[in-house]
Amino acid sequence: MSKEPAAYKPSGLAWQLVREQLISETQMQAAYQEARNKGRTFVQHLVEEKILDSRQLAILASQAFGVPLLDLDAFETDTLPLTLVDERLINKHRALPLMRRGNRLFLAVSDPTNDQALEEIRFNTGLATDPILVDEQKLSQAIQKSGHAQDTSSISDFGDADLEKLEIENTESEDTENLDAAVDEAPIVRYVNKILVDAITAGASDIHFEPFEKYFRIRFRQDGLLREVANPPLNMASRLTSRLKVMSRMNIAERRVPQDGRIKLKLSRNRDIDFRVNTLPTIYGEKIVLRILDSSSAQVGIDALGFEPEQRDAFLNAIKKPYGMILVTGPTGSGKTVSLYTALNILNDPEINISTVEDPVEIQVAGINQVNLNPKSGLTFAAALRAFLRQDPDILMVGEIRDLETAEIAVKAAQTGHLVLSTLHTNDAPQTLTRLANMGVPPFNIASSVLLIMAQRLARKLCVHCRTVLNLPHPALLTAGFSEAEIDAGLTIYGPVGCDKCNKGYRGRIGLFQVMPISEETTRLILEGGNAIQLADQARREGIADLRASGLRKVKAGITSLEEINRVTTE
Repeated sequence: MSKEPAAYKPSGLAWQLVREQLISETQMQAAYQEARNKGRTFVQHLVEEKILDSRQLAILASQAFGVPLLDLDAFETDTLPLTLVDERLINKHRALPLMRRGNRLFLAVSDPTNDQALEEIRFNTGLATDPILVDEQKLSQAIQKSGHAQDTSSISDFGDADLEKLEIENTESEDTENLDAAVDEAPIVRYVNKILVDAITAGASDIHFEPFEKYFRIRFRQDGLLREVANPPLNMASRLTSRLKVMSRMNIAERRVPQDGRIKLKLSRNRDIDFRVNTLPTIYGEKIVLRILDSSSAQVGIDALGFEPEQRDAFLNAIKKPYGMILVTGPTGSGKTVSLYTALNILNDPEINISTVEDPVEIQVAGINQVNLNPKSGLTFAAALRAFLRQDPDILMVGEIRDLETAEIAVKAAQTGHLVLSTLHTNDAPQTLTRLANMGVPPFNIASSVLLIMAQRLARKLCVHCRTVLNLPHPALLTAGFSEAEIDAGLTIYGPVGCDKCNKGYRGRIGLFQVMPISEETTRLILEGGNAIQLADQARREGIADLRASGLRKVKAGITSLEEINRVTTE
């Protein structure tokens, strides 16, 4: 069951051609769609289909957008700094590196308004990118001459020829000798590698391979929401599944029970990406989900998390205490691990012994002793904590407090001179205290060990390029949670639109936090056996913003939309 690919926005050059009446808007839209279907850029398609002259296009673009037009014949291909840009990106965006000056990279392009190309190459190279306009025909010849031309002779449907050269560690397993040779077919290898690379480039957190009765689909989770990206032919499903299981060192012959595995993809000499892989038998085959574990994406720094000033100060004050427990709570995918590692990065010092136990380790940090959970061999959270305490620790991080045994050891560690960081799955900060009590931790131990509890969610950020002002009625704003004073002061609410720089009006995510230090009055309530409602009322009296209030501040600041806050919080 195939579906039409999602529409995307034409570039500034395309609209300029319409304004100059060189093509009609209908022709432009049709050319864009056809170019996409054939895996070409818009300008490349216009030239190769002889819709417009290459030289004419270059002159028009230079005059319209003020970008210098350069004759590529003046450059020797052998002298170009081609190794600075990945071959895949050169082919994908038709962008050829011409020269480097300091931290600036000059790129030969035939469409100077292709911001996506510049941003993606800037991200991958770490260099500022400047476009130099060139004739499309000469650009094509230069790419061909440089040896970076894409091989489309027989695998055009499966991506770039260089994808099969990607290094995959641990791709051999005991079962590989008897595998169907289909899993090692070059098109299958390239297709799977292309999906993995595209997901990393798109900033996805997960990849879903899902078989159904009449179709097969692949989805990426971007900014917390799933987006369909491909519908391979149904007859490819078994080969794709087998290839992924081989890469993950799973038993390819076992299709009846879930399996777990791991893939390490080497993108370059200095960058590896890990994937945590899980299979699940469904009535139409095995669904496979890959969680992308990119350590570099988590090194964001405390100022990028989204704290309000008072929340940031409370968090920093807590992590600088010599002992006690800090708990971060929220559902799966709410950014708890990133928050904890932000704290560990601040605390990471040669004079301090830091140890963590996780299931599994998602962010690898030099200088921190990190342990992967392995229940089959007896390495549980509790067992690892006991071992840590015999190794002269200063700071401990436990991936999750799941049971009373782990909770008791963590509490005792916090009471005996260690700083303990951990997570729980609760909806807000006050509920975390009652959850510990329900586990069986005595109230006195909770009150004497917990320093701070932080609940969090992740909300999508509005695209600054296309967000629009919404005119919401006064009652709707009051219902949402804004005060009369805020509305009377001239409250401006923005909503999503969608453009070629974002995903349906949003780009990136920001944290919403409820940061609750344990005050003397809160301690008294805990000792008296207070419930979550009483603890929440006390937090409000102390001026602690809950998740909803934190979200409304982000709406008021124009960072996100009311619709998004309604999605991730409750009124």
